[in-house]
Amino acid sequence: MLSKTLVGRAFHEGDEVVLAEGTYQGTQGVFLRLTNDPNWADITERNGSIRMHPLVWLAHAQEPQRGTAQ
Repeated sequence: MLSKTLVGRAFHEGDEVVLAEGTYQGTQGVFLRLTNDPNWADITERNGSIRMHPLVWLAHAQEPQRGTAQ
């Protein structure tokens, strides 16, 4: 059963995101919008596909640290 509790609105249109959980974990994309169910969001994936994912699976993409030796 899906919860009807609002998870939060920590994402804004254009934010770089990554799927931190779920079947497609590691998939990167850009946050588009919440869907009619505020616990789900549309993202544009790197291949251009627009897909819907549970909001709780999303995390902000980490920006690469500059100036660090690897």
